[in-house]
Amino acid sequence: MYFAIHCIDKPGSAGLRAATRPDHLDYLGKVADRILAGGPLLDLDGNPLGSLLIVEFADRKSAYDFAAGDPYAQAGLFASTAVTAWRRVFPA
Repeated sequence: MYFAIHCIDKPGSAGLRAATRPDHLDYLGKVADRILAGGPLLDLDGNPLGSLLIVEFADRKSAYDFAAGDPYAQAGLFASTAVTAWRRVFPA
């Protein structure tokens, strides 16, 4: 089952995001074959303000554990994180 992991950064955390990005990308690389989509959420000026991942996991607990283990989360980047089951409809 797919899960959407939607995270919003804490205000003023661009430096923390940049410093932690290499570790974050390495972490995502461990499940790259299960990632349907992923990337930063952007503000109106095109600056990152959060992250969105759609990743396949066996169950909700696995998705929550993955989100909590992300180096961005471990570094305290996020003000909020939501993990929601998601069903792919388009494209078929």
